[in-house]
Amino acid sequence: MRADAQRNAEKLRAAAAELFQERGLKVPLKEIARRAGVSHGTLYNLFGTREALIDEVVSGLAADRLAETAERALSFEEAWEGFAYYVEKVCELQATDPAVADVVSGRYPAAECLMAICAQAHDAATRIIERAQAAGAIRPDFTGEDLLLFFATNALLARAVADTAPDAWRRQVAFLLDGLSPETAQAPLVVAPLTSQQTYVVMGRLTGTP
Repeated sequence: MRADAQRNAEKLRAAAAELFQERGLKVPLKEIARRAGVSHGTLYNLFGTREALIDEVVSGLAADRLAETAERALSFEEAWEGFAYYVEKVCELQATDPAVADVVSGRYPAAECLMAICAQAHDAATRIIERAQAAGAIRPDFTGEDLLLFFATNALLARAVADTAPDAWRRQVAFLLDGLSPETAQAPLVVAPLTSQQTYVVMGRLTGTP
């Protein structure tokens, strides 16, 4: 890559990182090019697609933060405390960082790096759930897919209330955590959890992704 193209690519990565964190991964590419001080055509020539640009910058935006959250959750001596921390922290990241919200929701399935981060986060969440279940801290019929759907709906809620009641999502988190206590599980659930494939389809519908 020529030196001038390299400089333009760095400008575009920096601009994309800023705007993704401010407004999420759906920010218009023209605005990214404008902030970078390059033409729209230059962006397409260097990256080709939105998904390619996302994959160039999303790791630095979200992967480390999600991995650190999971690692911290697994370090708690009490499995329940680790689980509660994980749920609350991921929801907080969704509310304060639109890019993380889109990453957790898998909003752009054609972005390979993003989807790999989603898979890693899902695996970590499953370990955290299973650890809490093994300790008898949460009801045994709660699944990783259940948590993923909760995160997807929390992202929608956090975005909708950002300007009016920015902490409203915390109320929903409290209800979820209270409801997962084995002591409050009065009867088995009558509906089976979604499969991984069903969850993938539903997540696409929630995020507006075909």
